[in-house]
Amino acid sequence: MAVIESKLERSEGFKSRLEHWMKMAEAIRSQEAELRLGGGLAAQEKQRAKGKMTARERVEALCDAGEPFLELGLWAAYGMYEDYGGAPAAGVVTGIGRIHGRDVVVVSNDATVKAGAWFPMTCKKVLRAQEISLENRLPIVYLVDSAGVFLPLQDEIFPDKEHFGRAFYNNARLSAAGVFQMAAIMGSCVAGGAYLPIMSDESHIVEGEGSIFLAGPHLVKAAIGEEIGNEELGGAMVQCDISGVVDHRHADDATCLTKIRSQ
Repeated sequence: MAVIESKLERSEGFKSRLEHWMKMAEAIRSQEAELRLGGGLAAQEKQRAKGKMTARERVEALCDAGEPFLELGLWAAYGMYEDYGGAPAAGVVTGIGRIHGRDVVVVSNDATVKAGAWFPMTCKKVLRAQEISLENRLPIVYLVDSAGVFLPLQDEIFPDKEHFGRAFYNNARLSAAGVFQMAAIMGSCVAGGAYLPIMSDESHIVEGEGSIFLAGPHLVKAAIGEEIGNEELGGAMVQCDISGVVDHRHADDATCLTKIRSQ
């Protein structure tokens, strides 16, 4: 077989252009590293101080060690929502990883970005992850830690065929197609966002941090004057042992993720 040799002439112009694009590539890698910080180092440390893992640490603990994680939509919402402080990666990590060698779609809310609230682009990113799961018949794991819809932009989140409510429609489609859905409530799970994990085939919750309710303690106080805490209203004990909404409760993030890996 003939060897095809390069005829590239490394002129001064070529070297100049090479240097330019190498700098551009380095700038992109630097921006990607910044995006992966989510709400920033201070916000991450605040989350760890509560005994919680960050969104990406949860994904890493869930997936097989040493195996690649194909992240999807890292640049989603880039340059958007600046009036609200921005939403790096749309406040959610999505991609395809492996659990015991099997490809699995993972959706992990980043609570360092506006408490994991859903922006319009968060919706689109999660919907795309669900579509990939359905189209390729890949199990999907939701690691939930979200304050629900970002209220200042709620008018851009609800009124559309391809927006927030579509996530729950996809929950039903995935179940009907026999595509397994696993959810872990690892922090807040509020309002409309509470439907997604409880419509999954199996759900887990972390004690002391995980909670599920449509209206939080402040709204309960405003509506009926009753003072109640997160745990009493919709914490792990309530939702697992009393209501039966959740299947398993765990002492911490690590224990929860280990159990999911064993399923």
